Amino acid sequence: MPNRLETYRVEAYNTAKQSENKMHDDNVARRFGFSGGLVPGVDVFAYMMHMPIARWGRDFLSRGLVEARFIKPVYDGEIADVDATEHNELLTIEVFSRTELCATGTASLPASAPVVSLSDYVEVPAVAERKPVSPATFEIGKWLVTAPRRWAGQDAADYLADVREADPIFARDGLGHPGLIQRVMNRVLVDNTILGPWIHVGSRMQLLSAARAGDEITARAKVTANYEKKGHRFVELDALVVANGTTPLAHCQHTAIYQPREQAAA
Repeated sequence: MPNRLETYRVEAYNTAKQSENKMHDDNVARRFGFSGGLVPGVDVFAYMMHMPIARWGRDFLSRGLVEARFIKPVYDGEIADVDATEHNELLTIEVFSRTELCATGTASLPASAPVVSLSDYVEVPAVAERKPVSPATFEIGKWLVTAPRRWAGQDAADYLADVREADPIFARDGLGHPGLIQRVMNRVLVDNTILGPWIHVGSRMQLLSAARAGDEITARAKVTANYEKKGHRFVELDALVVANGTTPLAHCQHTAIYQPREQAAA
């Protein structure tokens, strides 16, 4: 029988008000038809990951599989309710805010983490100068990398506070939250081009090893799709996220609208 887990309630927080992506700015987001600046999808994803982490703990951080699609915005200061139901060892996850379904996803715990070869993911030089985005920026088959990033000490503690995660496993065991991997995936776009307002719409992440607080994290990503749909321009990425240049942390697929309809038509 399906087992419904206790609802996880979060007061959402827009961590990206000052970011380059002005879709998180109230005034700009309203021009695109939203009520205000969007809470980043990667942070909503972090809220969702509370459920499988609570269910499977360290095992999930080492080999869990999670995916999510973002349907409607979650706004700063609003309550987000994360519901999860387990059936046949699969968690079905939903996020509701202002009575609307905002995100859906699933999580599971494979018996073992798949083996992914570091050499299958090409490490190319970082771009010398970012240029304004165009369809040619994300040519299918193109390899992209991110600048290294660390979250250690107070930065790691601040991240957990920002995504409202109070599970003691991170501080107790010196672990990095997997939501940080999703932030690095966003950087695949931001580190390689100058974007206007853009929207992260979905991700799939197979964890391969538990991140440690203070790891230097990078992504090696290949563009797998670049297309127009309903006036939006989408990019899809296949990436390996790596710790300290040697340890695969996660195999990720990431989908974003890099030119929303209103902007593409401008």
